[in-house]
Order: sequence, then structure tokens, then C-alpha cells
Amino acid sequence: MSAPGGPRADGRPAGEPPTGDTAGGPPALALRGVSRHFGALRAVDAVDLVVPTGARHGLIGPNGAGKSTLFRLITGTLRVSAGSILLGGHDITGQRESVRARLGISQTLQHSSLFLPLTVAQNVMLAAQRRHGSPGSLWPRRQQAARDRVAELLKAVGLGARADTTVGELSHGQRRQLEIAVALACEPRLLLLDEPAAGMSRAEGERLVELIRALPDTVTVVLVEHDLDVVFQLASTITVLHLGEVLLTGSPSGVRASAAVREAYLGTADRAELFVGGD
Repeated sequence: MSAPGGPRADGRPAGEPPTGDTAGGPPALALRGVSRHFGALRAVDAVDLVVPTGARHGLIGPNGAGKSTLFRLITGTLRVSAGSILLGGHDITGQRESVRARLGISQTLQHSSLFLPLTVAQNVMLAAQRRHGSPGSLWPRRQQAARDRVAELLKAVGLGARADTTVGELSHGQRRQLEIAVALACEPRLLLLDEPAAGMSRAEGERLVELIRALPDTVTVVLVEHDLDVVFQLASTITVLHLGEVLLTGSPSGVRASAAVREAYLGTADRAELFVGGD
């Protein structure tokens, strides 16, 4: 795994889908007419979405747009009311959450799910054990290999020197970094990041951007984030949800220029300081 901030192995810009054989295969994630209804409320309504393998795909929208509900449908914590979900070309619509996790879907949550009394390394080790089986399958036969993997992940997220620190001693930004290491310990094919920059300082947010940029192309990333500048720095394609439906899917420049997107966020199509960063 590349160190955070390091160049991608093939020199492509961050977030650009791979080329060659990988691009010719099925997408990492495909949603076909996915809906979730709660009585008369259509929280997610006939959403179509295609995310190529290795892509960095942004998912944005105003509060109540259906972003978190859509993530729950992908991970399996909620069942779809209609439509299908494909992972690497395979239909997983009827699979349980635990099965989807074993197939390679991992997620960081808006609210931390870390074990605060445990050390940084122990949190990552627990995630690795969940991926590879019971603790007995790791100890002692694979003890050293597991420790090496934990050390590699912590170095990749910038926490190599904090392995023996209890999670309760970490800053908010460091905890978010650790959550990514925990997610990567599950060896995901698809990583769903739910507001990873929430509550971060500007400096912490910049470190997070570099960390996500440095993830290998074997990990496809879908990012929900209210900090739109973070999304525009990371994503090559952005889908805008509004009232449970896809309003627009396009490039960052196309989303920035869209009057429909400004109206969804601000209630007016007039130009305003919705996107404060540069292209």
C-alpha cells in the first residue's frame, strides 16, 4: 500500500478509473432501480448508479436526500423495496450484511464505532480477525503476519507511531484515520466513506484527502461528505441525490455549473457561494 500523499503506482490522477483489463470488466458497484419506501415516504426512489472499479465516486445532496439510506441498502443493513444491487457483476440484493462484508464491502460510519479502551493496534487487529475468522485461526500460527499487517495499515493512515495508544487518547481526526485503517483491515473491494471529514479541522481534512488519494486502485471508494470541497478534491464523478432521486451524475465541473444542484441546496438557481473551492 502506498503511503498517504504518495503518487499512484501508474501515475494516473487520483480518482481516475483504471484503464485496460480492469476497466473492461464489470463495475465495482451497480444499482439498478434501487428504491426504499417507508410507507408513503420514498426515501430512495429508483436510483441507478454505476461505479467503475478503482473509481473515487462522490455522493452528495442536501439533508434528507437519501444518501445514508442508500449506503445502508448497499451494505445490507436495510433491504431494498425494489431494484437490484450488483457487486463486481454479481447480484447481492438478497444477501445479508455479513455476507456482503465477506464479499468485500466495508464502511466507515458518521459516528465512531471504535473501542475506546483498546489500543489503536488492537482495534485494527479485531477487524482483521473478523475478516479472517476466529482468533484461534490467527493465534499463534499467523500471529506475526497479523501484526505485520496491522503495522502496515497503521503506517498507511499515518498512525504508525500511535499503535500502543488507547483510542480514547486520540484526537477526533486521528480517530477518523483509524476508522479507515479498521475498514481496510477487512480487505474491501468497495469502501463506503460516510462523512469522513465531519468535525475535522482544515489541517485534519487535508491529511484525510491525501490518505484517501493514496489508497490503491484495488479499493473502489464511494464518498458521502457534506464538505463539498473535500468531495471535489477526491471524486472524478459525482452523483447528486435530491428527495431520494438522482438529480445529476457528472464531472465536478458539471456539478458546479448546474443550476438544478444550486436550487436543490439553496432553494434558488441563482449563482451563490455554494462551492467555495477551486476546480
